[in-house]
Amino acid sequence: MLKLRLKRMGAKKNPAYRIVVINSTTKREGKPIQELGHYNPKTKVMKLDLASAQEWVKKGAQPTDTVAYLMKNCNNDGTLNYQKKESVKLSKKAQAKAAAEAEAKAKAEEEAKAAAEAAANAPTEEAVTEA
Repeated sequence: MLKLRLKRMGAKKNPAYRIVVINSTTKREGKPIQELGHYNPKTKVMKLDLASAQEWVKKGAQPTDTVAYLMKNCNNDGTLNYQKKESVKLSKKAQAKAAAEAEAKAKAEEEAKAAAEAAANAPTEEAVTEA
């Protein structure tokens, strides 16, 4: 069975990959049937011949999960459509501190609201002196 998968290139701790069509029983660095592009995960640079990749999939080649993801998030020109995550991960300590601050703020708002209601419902001094 044919697979679309990544062939590891690059130096130690500095990976770069080629996207290749290869027999599933061949070793990872074996000779591919066709090279479709390249991908560098550190710099998020990718170049992929998307038309050829889709053609191989139509012929029955199975893409790996990573290659399927890259094909799905590929622009028409073959570059990666990468959006950087905007949410910032907080440590457990920072999460607890933020939760405590939010709770204190909510409690202060409730107290202010209760005080405002009490002031609005309390009889005024003029009404007390007239009676």
